[in-house]
Amino acid sequence: MISKNYYSFLVFLSDVFGVVLAWWLAYLVRFNFAIPQEFLPAAVVGLGVAIVVQGSILRAFGLYRGVWVFASLPDLLRIARAVAVAALVTPLVVVVVVRYHPEVPRLVFLMQPLLLAIYAGGTRALYRTWKEFHLYGALRALGEPVVVLGGGEAAVNLVRELSRSAEWRVVGLLDDSRARQGREVYGCKVLGRIDDLARVADEFKVRHAIIAMPGARHEVRRAVASVCVRAGVKALIVPGIEDVMTGRVKVSEVRKVDVEDLLGRDPVRIDTLEVREYLRGKAVMVTGAGGSIGSELCRQIARFEPSVLVCFDISEFGLYRLAEEFAVHYPHVQIVVLAGDVKDVVRVDEVMARYRPHVVFHAAAYKHVPLMEDDNAWQAVRNNVLGTWQVARSAVTAGVPRFVLVSTDKAVNPTNVMGATKRLAERVCQALARQGRTQFEIVRFGNVLGSAGSVIPKFQEQIASGGPVTVTHPEITRFFMSIPEAAQLLLQAGSMGQGGEIFVMDMGEPVRIVELARDMIRLSGRSEDDVRIVFTGLRPGEKLYEEVLADSEQTRATHHPKLRIARAQPVEDGWIEALLLWLRQRRAVGAAEVRGELRRWVPEYVPSPPSAPVLTVVEKTIQRA
Repeated sequence: MISKNYYSFLVFLSDVFGVVLAWWLAYLVRFNFAIPQEFLPAAVVGLGVAIVVQGSILRAFGLYRGVWVFASLPDLLRIARAVAVAALVTPLVVVVVVRYHPEVPRLVFLMQPLLLAIYAGGTRALYRTWKEFHLYGALRALGEPVVVLGGGEAAVNLVRELSRSAEWRVVGLLDDSRARQGREVYGCKVLGRIDDLARVADEFKVRHAIIAMPGARHEVRRAVASVCVRAGVKALIVPGIEDVMTGRVKVSEVRKVDVEDLLGRDPVRIDTLEVREYLRGKAVMVTGAGGSIGSELCRQIARFEPSVLVCFDISEFGLYRLAEEFAVHYPHVQIVVLAGDVKDVVRVDEVMARYRPHVVFHAAAYKHVPLMEDDNAWQAVRNNVLGTWQVARSAVTAGVPRFVLVSTDKAVNPTNVMGATKRLAERVCQALARQGRTQFEIVRFGNVLGSAGSVIPKFQEQIASGGPVTVTHPEITRFFMSIPEAAQLLLQAGSMGQGGEIFVMDMGEPVRIVELARDMIRLSGRSEDDVRIVFTGLRPGEKLYEEVLADSEQTRATHHPKLRIARAQPVEDGWIEALLLWLRQRRAVGAAEVRGELRRWVPEYVPSPPSAPVLTVVEKTIQRA
C-alpha cells in the first residue's frame, strides 16, 4: 500500500515541475517564443532561485496536507495565497542573486506566478474530475430518479453527494428563488419553482423528492412537504440543520417525511440556565412517568442532572420500559421506579416523605374522552380529581417547593367528563396554592403527536391495514404539538411560576382532522381510492374544536414567547372542603349523576348532547355526496 507521504511528495514534484514550466512559458511569451541567447544565463540562474523559493513557500502554506480527489475551494484559496507571496518574494531574491546582464525581464516576474497558479489549480481540478468520473461516472445513469427541493447550500451539498450514489439519480432541482431559475448545480438544472413539482414529476417520471431545506422555518418545510403529498410524490427530507452542522449526520442521510413534518412547529428554545437552576442536583418526582408525556418529561429532566428522579406510575409495564431505557441511554442518572396509585394516600405519603422531592410534575390522569364519558365517569373523577388532591396535599405536607399540574385544553369550557375533571383538578391546585409554602403551577396544552391513544397512531394502523380511516366529523379540528416540545415547555413553566398560575402553551393553528387523514394517506404512497375515509360521527363528549382559554379568563405575556399566563377566577373559601366530601364517597356513582354533580362544581361545564343524531346527519351527508 502506497503511503500518504509518498502521494504528498508526488504532488510536490508536480508543483515544482509547474514552477519550471511557468518560468519558461513566461519567457517564451515575453520574447514571442524566441528567447535571445544573451537572456539565457539569467533565466537559468533565476529558475534555480524560483524553484527553491517558490517550492519552500508552497510547502510552507500546507498545500500537501490535502487529498487531490477532495480538492475544493479552500485548496484553491490556499494556492492563491501561496502564489501571491511567491510573486512578491521571488523578484527580491532573484534580483539579489542574479548578476547577469541583461537581467530577468519584469514581465516574467508578473506572468510566471499567474501561470503557476493556473497550473497548480488546474492539475488538481483535472485530477479530481478524472477520479470522480472513474469512481462515480458510471453511476450517473443508474439509480431512482429524484428531484431535490431547495437551492441553498444544503441542496448543493446533497446534489454533490448523490452524484456518487448508485441509489439516486438527480434529474433537477426546484427552488422558489428567481435568481436560481435556469442555473445548474453539478450538472443538474433548476427546473422551476416548488409548485411545479407535479409537472416535473410527470415529465421526468419521478416518484421521489428530497426536501433540502434544513435551515428553513418549519412552516416553509411543512408547506413543501404538503406540495409533495398533493403531487403524489414520496417525500424525503434531509436532517435538521443542527444535526448537519454538528456532524452527527450527513446531508445525504435522508429520511422519510413523517406526520410531524406536516404538523410540527419550529424547535422550542427554553432558558436552560433557568430550568437547570431549579432541577440540577435536586430530587424530582414525576407521576404517570410511564405514559407518553410522563416518560418524555423524565428524559428531558435527565438532561439537567437531578440528584434522583422518582418515577411513579400504576403501570408496571410502563415503569419497566422506562427503567430499561434509562439503563441504556441515561446511566448517569439515578432513577427510582415506584409502582403505586395516586389515590393511595399511604403510598403517596410514604414516597413524598422518603425522597422529599424539590419539584413534582403530576402527569398521572385518565385522559381518553370517550372511555371516561359513561361507564368510567366516576373513576375519571376519582383518578383525575381525588388523585390530584392526594398528591398535591402530600406535597404540601412534605414541604415540596414546587408542584406542576399537567392539564389540558379540554378543561376549557368542558363538554365532557374528562375535561370537567381536569378543570376541577386545576381548581384544587389553585385552592392549595394559598396553603403552605408549595408553589403550584398549572400548564395546559392540546394533543401531542404520537401519544398513547391519540388519533395519529390510530390513523397509521388503519392505513397500514388498508383502511378505512375513521374520522368523527368533516369539520373537527384539533391543536397539535410534539411530545418533546410539550415536555420542554412544562419544564420552562415550572421554573417561571410564583404560585397559582395557569400557563397556556402556544399551540399554533388548529388542524382539520380530515385533512390530516388525507395527508397521511398520501404520505404512505396511497390515494383515497386505495384507502377510504369514513365519517363516524362525534363520540360521546367530543367537541368540534378545542379552546385554550376559557371565556372569563385573561392572559398576560411571559418572557417566553410560547407561554402565556391566564388569570382564572379565584376559588372561594371552604370550596375545597365541600368538594372533598363528595370525592370521598365510597359507593359507585352512575354517569348521569356524575355529570350532574360536575355541573355543580364546574359551572362552565356543558355536557355534549348524545352523539347518535350527529352520526345520522353525517351519514346522510356522505350518502348525498
